[in-house]
Amino acid sequence: MTSIIKMKDIHKRFGSHTVINGLNLEVKRGEAMGLTGPSGVGKSTILRIIAGLETPDSGFLHVGSAHIGYVFQEPRLLPWDTILHNVALPLLAQKADKKEAKNTARNLLHQMELSGFENARPHQLSGGMRQRVALARALAVTPDILLLDEPFTGLDKILRESMRRLLDSALENCQAAVIHVTHDPAELSKKTTRVVRLCRDKKQCCETILSEVS
Repeated sequence: MTSIIKMKDIHKRFGSHTVINGLNLEVKRGEAMGLTGPSGVGKSTILRIIAGLETPDSGFLHVGSAHIGYVFQEPRLLPWDTILHNVALPLLAQKADKKEAKNTARNLLHQMELSGFENARPHQLSGGMRQRVALARALAVTPDILLLDEPFTGLDKILRESMRRLLDSALENCQAAVIHVTHDPAELSKKTTRVVRLCRDKKQCCETILSEVS
């Protein structure tokens, strides 16, 4: 299976602070990988580099697709717009047919158990519901790469379990390569086959550990 993401000897600094120091990481097409490690070790920065939101200072980077879905720690929804339009937005930005974009958005909201909330605004939803909308929006573009940056942060145990179940369902027929940043391996999808732990060192340490996802 070919690699869709390859990072070799990646370095990234913000001012005088080195965030990533010689990182080597490879993700294959269709692979679901967990990414863990202490705060400040560069997990979110790695996702932002893959998505093109940050540029590495040096090193080799290959990202084999522009179809990338991204779920941030905060939902980042347009507060003035409906939930339906928030999900359809990335498709409309790609000049998709408006009717088809809305139908896709409705189907994804149904998958996220949000049917009936299509015309609600983000402030009318709970935190867990807003994160489900964010996941639906990320899936709308049928991504080849899905980046999840601690999307369950701030949710209680019951909501985290619900989100994990919905994530499992969403990934069942999804061929995207998934990188899921989390501090809790229990949040990872059942599709996850590898967990990588980052550590701080003079040279960035990237250690594969056994996944205990069940």
